Amino acid sequence: MAHDSFSELLSLYMRRIRASASGVATEIGLSREAVNNWRNGMSAPNARSREKVVACTRYLRLTEAEANRLLSAAGFAPEFPLQAEVEAPATPVGTTAQGAQGEQPFGAFQARLFAQLAQAMPYPISMLLSPAHWGQPPFRLELLQRARQQYGAASVLHIQPPYSVSTAPTEYFAAIGRQCGLGELQSDYEFESALERRLVAGERLFCLVSRFEQGTPALRETLAGILRSLSEMHSGRLHLLLCGGEALADLKYRSGDMSLLNIAQVNHWPEPTLDDLAILARQRWPGHDWPQPVLAQLLDASGGHPALFEEGLQWLVEQGVNATQAASAALRTQLGGSPRLWQTFLPLAQEGAPRERLRSLLQADDLGRARPYLQDDDLRRLFWGNLIHVRGTGDAARLHWRCDTVRHAGLMVLEAASS
Repeated sequence: MAHDSFSELLSLYMRRIRASASGVATEIGLSREAVNNWRNGMSAPNARSREKVVACTRYLRLTEAEANRLLSAAGFAPEFPLQAEVEAPATPVGTTAQGAQGEQPFGAFQARLFAQLAQAMPYPISMLLSPAHWGQPPFRLELLQRARQQYGAASVLHIQPPYSVSTAPTEYFAAIGRQCGLGELQSDYEFESALERRLVAGERLFCLVSRFEQGTPALRETLAGILRSLSEMHSGRLHLLLCGGEALADLKYRSGDMSLLNIAQVNHWPEPTLDDLAILARQRWPGHDWPQPVLAQLLDASGGHPALFEEGLQWLVEQGVNATQAASAALRTQLGGSPRLWQTFLPLAQEGAPRERLRSLLQADDLGRARPYLQDDDLRRLFWGNLIHVRGTGDAARLHWRCDTVRHAGLMVLEAASS
């Protein structure tokens, strides 16, 4: 299979949204000449440029599959592990990847999510919150396919807000209008009016808003306010699934009863089961046999963290897919050195109070009671960074480290920062 050309992919994705080299350069912190050199194939991203390429995928509004594909072409690991092969089988440049057919992970949860939305009255608004490394939303193509089956393809809208924090409101809503097939719009009012015309005509619409965090807080609040207003005015006709992470949760909880989304139902992306991970392993590495005891050991070592599970699968493919390797200390050492863990821990391991707080948390087996919204800044960062999670339900729900591998990585980061 021929390797994707980074320059060809970058040119394709830039042309699709009519992005200029200067616009990309401004957003990702490079010179216009550097971006032009990438696009023309005169140079390629170096080993220290991964975050620049990730920022570029956000600015170009790429899907998870497209982002993984661009990063792979640049020689980097995927940003959204476990979804690369499912969402983006090899296709020629310029064509659209299709989701894998057959069994799908998290199928029961997705079915419940859509059943809940269909039955929610008078305001069918749901929020789907997911922590780092799952994507926003996870398995987006599968969610959209379910929506098309339930509502009809012509009634399904997909909004992915522009990434740029320098985007003017007119450009922001013009981009969203194009995504919804509403034509060229010039303002938030025109977007609201165009969407309302379809509702007044009697249509029942489903709208998936992914990567809600993108853009400025003011623009996010305006978009949320418009969608909520239309949902209230046209009860039962506009079904909304808003997907994001910490910023979306903030909009729900920080303003209390005055929140723009105080009427939205909240769903968290579930912890993967052994069956989910077995499906993912077979889809990611179809040429290998994945015995359940091997996957159970990997689930224990990774704590269900998607990036660690992906790295563990890769390591087992290279070292041997067997129970001995899956139970080995070498696997845990490999996972403990994951850059994904270090990049989340490092900001908390700086000098002073944050470092000592992190040290105290790493020594604790129980991190306290789980609540709908975590007021503690450090715990909230660890939660959305996917390093801690909730065990138990109701009054018995508590916060715990995802696994011993994560805790050991945190201790290594502390030791490195101290020295």
